[in-house]
Amino acid sequence: MSTQIFRTPQTVLYGKGSFEKLGEEASLRGKKALIISDQIIDGLGWTKKAEAILTKSNVETILYLGVSTEPTDKFVAEALSLFQKEACDLIISLGGGSCIDTAKAVAVLATNSGYIGDYMGVDKLASSAAINHISIPTTAGTGSEATDATIITNTTNDVKMMIKQPVFMPTVAIVDPVLSMSSPQHVTAATGVDALSHAIEAYISRKAHPMTDMMALSAMKLIVENIETAFTDGEDLEAREAMALGSMQAGMAFSNASVCLVHGMSRPIGALFHVPHGYSNAMLLPAVLEFSREACVDRLADLGRIFTKGSEPLTNEQAADLAVESVKTLCVNLNIPNLSGWGIDEILFKQSISKMTHDAIASGSPGNNPRVPTVSELEDLYLACYHYQFAQKEQVK
Repeated sequence: MSTQIFRTPQTVLYGKGSFEKLGEEASLRGKKALIISDQIIDGLGWTKKAEAILTKSNVETILYLGVSTEPTDKFVAEALSLFQKEACDLIISLGGGSCIDTAKAVAVLATNSGYIGDYMGVDKLASSAAINHISIPTTAGTGSEATDATIITNTTNDVKMMIKQPVFMPTVAIVDPVLSMSSPQHVTAATGVDALSHAIEAYISRKAHPMTDMMALSAMKLIVENIETAFTDGEDLEAREAMALGSMQAGMAFSNASVCLVHGMSRPIGALFHVPHGYSNAMLLPAVLEFSREACVDRLADLGRIFTKGSEPLTNEQAADLAVESVKTLCVNLNIPNLSGWGIDEILFKQSISKMTHDAIASGSPGNNPRVPTVSELEDLYLACYHYQFAQKEQVK
């Protein structure tokens, strides 16, 4: 086996009550923190609680609440300007993936020059270590608290820039399931399927290795067994805790094994039609699994047996089919819409397929897929996804 790499945050705190440890972790790393969050999290009182915890540990705080959509280069520039103006020395992200991804970009640019898009690809590597960043997710979905990637929209050309370098990894991840209990039902559904797609894509990725397999398998089991309970009863702390842990493990898995076709297709949809990342991944996952099935039967079979809890004697072919059908049924049960149901204009969508296909391929993610699509296959897959019916079999050939 060739040398493999597995990167994680320096410190991970998880479980009920771990949020209360924020002050201890922050005081070890800085004296004045910029908290990057949004208006919703602020309205729920979490930013105020964070400030109170930090004050007790003698850490000053400055708030940036401008993250109002998927992360953009404008949010990054605004938050960076505030960080510099206030002479902060620590960054804390509190919220969903958008807040965490914005904070990752600020943490790197605070010690490195240029525009965040300069770091896309391998042309420019960050030469200096990032500012210490404590990431605190409030949803169980993106896993961004434990990845070395950030996705920032270039507002000039409507391209979601997937930027991945070790320097973007948060220093500390604090994963407290209590914070996710405030997530509304539709957010729980979308972020939960997003986390499942992370785990699945890490497992079927051409770059998967034993360490990522371990995390991906554990994440798939935790998510499959708890996502519908968390969806129907948001106050079920046990289900929320399992989802939070599964989401983080899925993040660790895909950060080291890379994502595949779902994410490659998803980012252009989000950039052009402003569909939140979790939703666009969830909308695409069943169709992409159907498309990919023939090239990863054995791996999908492992997922199928998780859905059945190993209670049925199945061949790998049968278990792989069951995996695809179970994911489709899950999307139905969680009220995940297709692209048409989301309200994307069909004419505009069809007109954008060529650009989306180009941008998806350029991201590199489709090349990690077990079945790598041609340009025409990818265009056809986008078209099929628009009216895709999760309850109907044999849609994608």
